[in-house]
Amino acid sequence: MTDIVEAGIAPGTEGKLIRALDWKGAFWVAAGVPPLVLFSIGGIAGTTGKLAFVVWIISMVMGFLQSFTYAEIAGMFGNKSGGASVYGATAWLRYSKFIAPLSVWCNWFAWSPVLSLGCAIAAGYILNAFFPIPAADSQMVLDWIAAHAASVTADSPRVAEYIAAHAGTTPDDAVKALLGADGVAALTPAIRSWSLASFSIPYLATANINATFFIGGVLMLIIFAIQHRGISETASVQKWLAIIVLVPLLIIGLYPIISGQVVAANVTGLLPPTAAYTASDGTWSNGGWTLFLGGLYIAAWSTYGFETAVCYTRELKNPKTDTFKAIFYSGLACCLFFFLVPFAFQGVLGHAGMLAPGIVDGTGVAEALGGLISAGRVITQLLVILMIMALFLAIMTAMAGSSRTLYQGSKDGWLPKYLDHANEHGAPTRAMWTDFAFNLFLLAIASDAGGYFFVLAVSNVGYIIFNFLNLNSGWIHRIDSGHIERPWKAPSWLIGLNTVLAFVNALFLGAGAKVWGYSNALWVGFIFAALILPVFAYRHYVRDGGKFPAGAMEDLGLIGQDLGIRKAGMLPYLALVGGLAIVLIANWFFQLPA
Repeated sequence: MTDIVEAGIAPGTEGKLIRALDWKGAFWVAAGVPPLVLFSIGGIAGTTGKLAFVVWIISMVMGFLQSFTYAEIAGMFGNKSGGASVYGATAWLRYSKFIAPLSVWCNWFAWSPVLSLGCAIAAGYILNAFFPIPAADSQMVLDWIAAHAASVTADSPRVAEYIAAHAGTTPDDAVKALLGADGVAALTPAIRSWSLASFSIPYLATANINATFFIGGVLMLIIFAIQHRGISETASVQKWLAIIVLVPLLIIGLYPIISGQVVAANVTGLLPPTAAYTASDGTWSNGGWTLFLGGLYIAAWSTYGFETAVCYTRELKNPKTDTFKAIFYSGLACCLFFFLVPFAFQGVLGHAGMLAPGIVDGTGVAEALGGLISAGRVITQLLVILMIMALFLAIMTAMAGSSRTLYQGSKDGWLPKYLDHANEHGAPTRAMWTDFAFNLFLLAIASDAGGYFFVLAVSNVGYIIFNFLNLNSGWIHRIDSGHIERPWKAPSWLIGLNTVLAFVNALFLGAGAKVWGYSNALWVGFIFAALILPVFAYRHYVRDGGKFPAGAMEDLGLIGQDLGIRKAGMLPYLALVGGLAIVLIANWFFQLPA
């Protein structure tokens, strides 16, 4: 106990979350959301073509509107952490005990992969800095080609195979291309292709235990160590990271617009591409709409993410006033960056430039940022460091929010009991270790670009499910718990509009999950979402004897096991049936371009 007092922690707070934040602290913890635009900016550009910046704007506007529902319900639960999924889940308990844990679980497995995806990109930057792959036109490759020119001749079988695969290529051009590829391969550091083990996970993806995996694992441990000292320390680190990262990112986003570098042709003539990752314009056919909806589907994973600002209600000094401020100002900041950065990227680089492999997989975004401001080599290298810090910012946000979702889910009797633990600094360490272990597995999958987008597409199935349930929880809480004090109350028309947007999100899910290279992503996501059902059944019916922990429903004025009257009647069930119908019909109707 003496050690706790000396550390500045009040006696009796060990093992509990500590009220140590104001709304500004919650804002800084959520400041890792704007850099998420860099995670999928290339993928969305490849999928939606010239429509990419419009996709980001539409998605961000939807996210901002939806946040007002989350702000209202968050204010009802001043004694809970874990975010909107926890606050919204309580609305569904009266209608089915199983829907509440489903909402919490779906939110967690959507947010948690930010750790593995961010660390995979950061590891790529570190490898590029210390073990770069030489460019095909670099002097060292040209010297290698000159020294090995006789290794490939015009009558080589490899030349014939190359010409067959690239119609119209002359033998001389084929020889040059093959020699260039051989030179790059010969001079690429061995660590870039080294792998300790590689194995296929049936019906999912291929896992690879390579350099990216090990570097990413070390980065996750560093972030864990920072957050081990609690939310106050995390917010302090996040504040300085955010200032260092977001100010330059804002300047870089503004500079091309102010300096007149934006090319009008790059942001006009808005049509979907003929197919994903092609530079030619298509038409508004069924396939074109499918690609557009697929872009809106994956953008939601980033643009809606600032709802994490209300994950820390239990740790706010004054939750009644600070909850709304935290999510509102976080939303405004995200609007600025999600509007500006994609427009600047596309306006300068154009659709074809956005298809560069380094933009698509995220490891070349720093160089692209340098190009936006015509930076030299030194500034570009500084931008690489800035990009790694931006990734740390996003990963810190994800671990802080997702671990608290697990913690509160356990406190309320929905998730395994062992997650109900916080250390002497108020950090939910067991939930953080669970995040770490889960993301080590995902990191093995995300170590290549294909696996990266598979993880993103599947995790977003959970995120859309969570958003659907929570946007509907707004009106359910209004009907069933209208008597509960709301420090901030959204206009009724906005609650209604956000209910409509819940079904629009269901459309995105049905049409868009298949766009990201895996036709079964929707079904894999559904299966993963369903995994929580037996886990909850064991916790609730076996471990807890069919009863929820004392105090789980206290904020709703419910005592003991009384879940209250179902005033909404059949409406919540009709909403569920309607949402599922939209997902299935959209999945059947919308098809990728041939």
